[in-house]
Amino acid sequence: MSSPVTLDRREGPYGEVVLRRRDEHFEIIANGTFLMDTSDGRSERLLVDAAFDALPAGRPAPSVLIGGLGVGFSLAHAAADPRWGRIVVVEREAAIIEWHRGGPLAPLSAAALADPRSEVLHTDLVAHLHSSTETYDALCLDIDNGPDWTVTEDNGSLYSPAGLDACKARLKPGGVLAVWSAQPSPAFEKSLRNAGFSGVRTEEIRVARGVPDVVHLGVRPA
Repeated sequence: MSSPVTLDRREGPYGEVVLRRRDEHFEIIANGTFLMDTSDGRSERLLVDAAFDALPAGRPAPSVLIGGLGVGFSLAHAAADPRWGRIVVVEREAAIIEWHRGGPLAPLSAAALADPRSEVLHTDLVAHLHSSTETYDALCLDIDNGPDWTVTEDNGSLYSPAGLDACKARLKPGGVLAVWSAQPSPAFEKSLRNAGFSGVRTEEIRVARGVPDVVHLGVRPA
């Protein structure tokens, strides 16, 4: 494996964000912390599929809010599935949005961004959850390396009781919260139950080395 080549480096209100290319793959680094790359994508796709599968059967054209644009895998996978209705992506880093809109990551997301069901909002996810009045059938959140390993300190509030209450408020009855994590978090499972989510469970994605990636799931009671 070759050394990474830096394609862009930005300093923004949340710190530094970097796009690198290593061989044929791209990597996003935030504040020195590796976030994600384009080498696999199984866990990003599972995030979307697990949320859909946990919805009540027969719900027509469910809407989904995807927290974090990243390398675009979750958005592209949702847009490739005709069963989804409205698809909203919240991304706070202007650089990442620009990398997808005509930048190096455009080939990964061009079709999804052109889909009339899709919309990208340039805003902070935590603020959006607290201020928006729109509700969704599913929230698919992938803005950190997990509830126990946040990219910035402010993100920690998302996994707090107040943050989970905000997530629940943005869900329709029977709606699903799906949270990606680089490792299982029994403490977060407990937090989901304490916040009133039902059907709490964790789905694992095996990786080549180390502990599996996971998707934590919880349902807002009907």
